[in-house]
Amino acid sequence: MVKKILTWGGLAFLVFFIAMRPDDATDIVVSLASSMGDVANGFASFFTGLVT
Repeated sequence: MVKKILTWGGLAFLVFFIAMRPDDATDIVVSLASSMGDVANGFASFFTGLVT
């Protein structure tokens, strides 16, 4: 029950945040995507180092 409430509350907050501050939401998504790319590059470098 609590998980369901938190899920719907989080989704409502996300929609509200995107609707009210689209520029800030875009900056957050770009930052997260960049961070995920950095992590992926780190894993690729690690596995490349293991193979060579």
